[in-house]
Amino acid sequence: MTWLITGGAGYIGAHVARAMTDAGEQALVLDDLSAGVPARLPAHIPLVHGSSLDGALLKRVFAEHTVTGVVHLAARKQVAESVAGPTRYYRENVGGLGTLLEAVAEAGITRFLFSSSAAVYGNPDVDPITEDTPCAPVNPYGETKLAGEWLVRAAGRAHGIATVCLRYFNVAGAAAPELADTGVFNIVPMVFDRLTRDDAPRIFGADHPTPDGTCIRDYIHVADLAEAHLAAARRLAGDGVRGDLTVNIGRGEGVSVREMVTLIGEVTGDRRPAVVEARRPGDAPRAVASAARAAEELGWRARRDVREMVESAWQGWQLHHGG
Repeated sequence: MTWLITGGAGYIGAHVARAMTDAGEQALVLDDLSAGVPARLPAHIPLVHGSSLDGALLKRVFAEHTVTGVVHLAARKQVAESVAGPTRYYRENVGGLGTLLEAVAEAGITRFLFSSSAAVYGNPDVDPITEDTPCAPVNPYGETKLAGEWLVRAAGRAHGIATVCLRYFNVAGAAAPELADTGVFNIVPMVFDRLTRDDAPRIFGADHPTPDGTCIRDYIHVADLAEAHLAAARRLAGDGVRGDLTVNIGRGEGVSVREMVTLIGEVTGDRRPAVVEARRPGDAPRAVASAARAAEELGWRARRDVREMVESAWQGWQLHHGG
């Protein structure tokens, strides 16, 4: 099989592309390079510069390459940005997905893997979060991911496309320093950024109903996430999915914000105490995945721990930020 990986030059996408080709899968990448970096991709992976919003380009790609499956990661993914610009998020995340699915159906492609998010759940008061937990997103980003899942499943039913939706929890780490996340939007790079600027880390809220008062989250190493994509793609390739499948991708273990900040201090050698600030509106006290379905349906389990995430992310941060 040959897989088209949209967004494959991004932080997560490049890990997926490398994991799949290292395992012997054939792939090519479509990326508009708004966040992607061509140097993340090995020379043997073809890169098409363009957007999933461009129906004519997609038609040419499917005509010129023998694509038999699609892994769709291309999307905007910043919560605050989605709140400020919801129409752009719906246009790119949902509209681009619709254009892609139309081209997929026209080309007769019957396997589709969708990059979704735990943001579809919102802030459920359950532990752990299973795939059957009701979805109630609390921001436009999460809404577009849930709408994307609906669209993927509907197109699958209408056109005979087998589909898998992977709901990621909190992604961190790097398989190699050059593949590290260069953005400062998640807790690990946010703390790195504060320390690099000689500022203390910040914790938003230490009065939550958790053992140490700080929020608890499920963190997944990006290399484990990439391997989950490989497992899902192979399940699709082997006709192991008839209809649709939705799977959480997490470790099934919670780590508090204070525990994460402490670990980052150990790894970086900068153990200055965190500054506690007011809670952020909408922060759930605890959000941890049930990983049972991933093990049962995909034969996949996370193999890397939180320390490996932080150590690998720190190596990447030093490479990209001159540390």
